[in-house]
Amino acid sequence: MPRTVTPASADSPATALGPTALVLGALAAVGVWPTLTLGLLPEMLIAGGLAVTFGLTGLHYAHRGVGRTWTSVAGVVLGAVGLLYPFVVFFLPLPF
Repeated sequence: MPRTVTPASADSPATALGPTALVLGALAAVGVWPTLTLGLLPEMLIAGGLAVTFGLTGLHYAHRGVGRTWTSVAGVVLGAVGLLYPFVVFFLPLPF
C-alpha cells in the first residue's frame, strides 16, 4: 500500500466552503437585476444569508491554511449584496 490513509488538510470538507459561498452569492446577486427582484426575492434572502455564513466560515478556515481566501471573500461580498438589496429597496424611506 504505497499511499497513506492519513487525511491531509486539503481533504477537509472546509475546502468546499469558499466555492459554495461563491455559488450561493452569485445566485443571490442575480436578483439585483430589477426585473428579477420580485421573482427571486426568497432565493436572494436565503442564498444571501447562507453565502455570508459559509463565506465567513470559509475565511476562518482559509486563514488556517485550508481552502482559498478569494472565493470566500467573493462569496461574502456577493451574498451581502443579495441579502441587503431587498431591504434597501423595500424598506428605505423615500424622501417625499
